[in-house]
Amino acid sequence: MRFDIITVLPSLLESPFAHSILQRAQKKGIAEIHVHNLREYAHNKQKSVDDYPYGGGSGMVMQIEPFASCIEKLQSEREYDEIIYMTPDGVTLNQEIANDLSTKGNIIILCGHYKGIDQRIRDVFVTKEISVGDYVLSGGELPAAIVVDAIVRLIPGVLSDETSALSDSFQDGLLDAPIYTRPAEWRGHKVPAILLSGHEAKIAEWRDEQQLLRTKERRPDLLKD
Repeated sequence: MRFDIITVLPSLLESPFAHSILQRAQKKGIAEIHVHNLREYAHNKQKSVDDYPYGGGSGMVMQIEPFASCIEKLQSEREYDEIIYMTPDGVTLNQEIANDLSTKGNIIILCGHYKGIDQRIRDVFVTKEISVGDYVLSGGELPAAIVVDAIVRLIPGVLSDETSALSDSFQDGLLDAPIYTRPAEWRGHKVPAILLSGHEAKIAEWRDEQQLLRTKERRPDLLKD
């Protein structure tokens, strides 16, 4: 699977992709992550990619031409399943979206900055707009890293335990059950006896009950349907 991320701050994305699961996925050749500096596609000597908004108002708007040039260059080299724009007014990222995107082959992610990007880029090129929450960040770089992380860990062969991602919170519409490891007792706090019983069926039943209980307490909105 290939990701092409377009940004004015490529160095901001160096660390998230150079460690842990994302690093291993790239070393295994399962995922490719390419970061493109938008300024290299600027159409002026200053390498600026923003301008004042038509109609007035505060902030600067990212221009059409640099994004269009970069996107079209990438599209001339391969086909893309999705062109995603990270924006607070997009659909909120959830596990279902991550699951769907993990089945794709090639994805472009656009990182906005300043006040945002010219609407015409969204109208002409973007196929999906994604938000990571109801708040505003300085740019789309960190949200892009979140999206890539959420997708890559689902690709077969990335995790050492293939069933691990399938048991994560939200995969079945519920939060995960409490988890424990050694020691069995710490400062008077004990691991639930059922988890030490070795009875797989009863442990599975306990986990199901705990998932439902935790979801009711913390995210009752997930149970509305």
